[in-house]
Amino acid sequence: MRVGVLGLGVHVPENIVTNDDLARIMDTSDEWIRTRTGIERRHIASEDESTSDMATIAAQKAIKDAGLAVEDIDLILVATATPDYMFPSTACLVQDKLGARNIGAMDIGAACSGFIYGMVTAKQFIETGAYRYVLVIGAEKFSEIVDWNDRNTAVLFGDGAGAVVLGPVSEHKGIRSFELGADGSGGQHLRTDKKVKMNGREVYKFAVRQVPKTILHVMEQANVTIDDVHMIVPHQANIRIIKAAQEKLGIEDHRISVTVDRYSNTSAASIPLSLHHEVTTRRISDGDTLVLAGFGGGLTWASLVIRWGQ
Repeated sequence: MRVGVLGLGVHVPENIVTNDDLARIMDTSDEWIRTRTGIERRHIASEDESTSDMATIAAQKAIKDAGLAVEDIDLILVATATPDYMFPSTACLVQDKLGARNIGAMDIGAACSGFIYGMVTAKQFIETGAYRYVLVIGAEKFSEIVDWNDRNTAVLFGDGAGAVVLGPVSEHKGIRSFELGADGSGGQHLRTDKKVKMNGREVYKFAVRQVPKTILHVMEQANVTIDDVHMIVPHQANIRIIKAAQEKLGIEDHRISVTVDRYSNTSAASIPLSLHHEVTTRRISDGDTLVLAGFGGGLTWASLVIRWGQ
């Protein structure tokens, strides 16, 4: 059995904060942020808009896009580093807000790699026949945990959510290979101590080394070459990291997704937001071979090869 994406949905807060807006409250500028990160703006949730609220809206859209009802969903997985509470899990809150029956619901904590960790977890449940349709959500409200007095981190993050419904697809579509990895010895380089703390230099070195490596690994597993890949959809952390990986892989601009300019770093929501953008702008079509690649706190990484469509 092949497992693939049956439906896709996203949600971002209405409030958009530009680089110029940030320059009014901290020592920074649009030019400083854009040249170092590629970010031009970010969506910031209101005080009364929670991670579970955003996740629920994205989930509802994904379920509708899949042509399913809430009652059809067998399991809910939410990848987040910014849960509403330590417990109950954000997934349980989403289950209640969706009005889902008493199905399993749990959070996945792999930071910016979490969405792919969630997809791979869902794949196992579906392939074994335990479940048929699994809802995987990446949702973050990083605006609650950034230090708005620290320009080195505050300018990087935004809020949002993206969701997919995974289920059985035809033999020629779906997930072909995957890799999940972690190096806990680097955990101190990107962590939260009430607020986000990051050693930017070490995270950059890790990302530009690990992202091309994991992409090449899953391509080899799937028996595809870089020429077979229609598009790479990487975690949107920083344009310099994306460009460094692109250069190592030797792939053209039009074959790598870049949405960091419009959404900033939305952690676990980053990859589904990018996927949605590329699908709705018709840059991804049925039958295209894609590589999704994430990296983040842990330090973690995750990637997969998927042939788009059902």
